[in-house]
Amino acid sequence: MNRALLKDQLARHEGLKYKPYLDTVGKLTVGYGRNLDDIGIRQDEAELMLKNDIDEVERYLVTVAEYRGLDPVRQTVIANMCFNLGFNGLMGFRRMWRAIGRRDYAAAAREMLDSKWAAQVGNRSVELASIMQSGKVYS
Repeated sequence: MNRALLKDQLARHEGLKYKPYLDTVGKLTVGYGRNLDDIGIRQDEAELMLKNDIDEVERYLVTVAEYRGLDPVRQTVIANMCFNLGFNGLMGFRRMWRAIGRRDYAAAAREMLDSKWAAQVGNRSVELASIMQSGKVYS
């Protein structure tokens, strides 16, 4: 098989869609006609998406002075929150950011837990707030 020819044909025939859509038979589809309902994605594809998403989170976060001032463990807490909330959602935690700016990590942790986000994600917020407060990861 001529893979280059096939790739060119499929690109023309399927088109490229960056967001999921319903195809002509009602299947959730993305990319160059990937049938997500029946095929989904493979682990290597999920890992690549995760890597790309982490890279994007980091590109946003390095623009925030308070983030840059954190140690790597606490930066990871913030990156985890950003992954979940999106950058704009994370930036809405104004009192948490002020506490981080003062290096008052106990107050930052309290602000994390005193949020709608904490109620939505449950144990995730408890774990991340504990790490924010202590600067230590317990496995």
